[in-house]
Amino acid sequence: MTVQLLHVADLHFGVVADIRQIEALEAMLPDLRPDAVVIGGDLSQRARHGEFQRARAFARAAAQTAPVLAIPGNHDVQWWRRPFVPFGKDAMYRKYRRYFGDDLTPTLTIPGGAVIASALTSHGVAWGSLTTTLRDIAVRGHLPKDEFLRVQRVFAAAPAGLPRVLVVHHNVLRGEISHRLGLARWRQAQRRIVESGADVVLCGHDHQEGADLLDGKVVVSTTGTLSTRARGGRPSCFNFVTIEPAAVQITFFRWEAERGRFKASDTCAFGRGTGKVERRDLLPAAPA
Repeated sequence: MTVQLLHVADLHFGVVADIRQIEALEAMLPDLRPDAVVIGGDLSQRARHGEFQRARAFARAAAQTAPVLAIPGNHDVQWWRRPFVPFGKDAMYRKYRRYFGDDLTPTLTIPGGAVIASALTSHGVAWGSLTTTLRDIAVRGHLPKDEFLRVQRVFAAAPAGLPRVLVVHHNVLRGEISHRLGLARWRQAQRRIVESGADVVLCGHDHQEGADLLDGKVVVSTTGTLSTRARGGRPSCFNFVTIEPAAVQITFFRWEAERGRFKASDTCAFGRGTGKVERRDLLPAAPA
């Protein structure tokens, strides 16, 4: 069975959101006909009620086309409610939960298609992601052992042969422009992701799109942002992930400002199903 996932993150509803882009995506969703829509965090800019309200409206509009799985990103966490306090975490996620429900790590199963599990990497100021770099103090994420073990159990219980898709907010691989990894203790985090049994990882945070392999085993889709904060002056972007028995294809839909639309630009393809994963040549977009 072929499974198609619309992968978007870093909408940043608020002052940096580009509503023209959001509305363009909302309009084209029915034509794309994904099997699920994955919103990989940073729905808001400052975790404000109005920002979450607009983000919830977007998620509801997407749900008219396909099931939606959403997770919080670092911008959705009110970390200032508990800086350096190792308990009482509920206050950090209170606003997010009000609009998106109590489950911060939802799971979605597409019957016969794929099992999608999420892991919480946005913990505010936390021991696992403490850094001496002041700007990163509440920005970097980490993948705790209990999150890794929970995801591992979810994937182990899934039917054999069903693709396992892991969703996290922070970028798993180093950004091409930023040269930064979103996760603290990144070697440990990458090892845990591979050991979780994931076939595909969907992440964001870095505001630059990309597709590559982790440890030669796991396909990583990193989506761009739908805001005015695209890295390096690049156009905004979302990813369309197609998972087939023999391949995973990640198509980048980039924003064409002069036409007011997103357009499929190019595709990264990875062979699978032979006991290993191989990167294939970049496929050009079909003519308009």
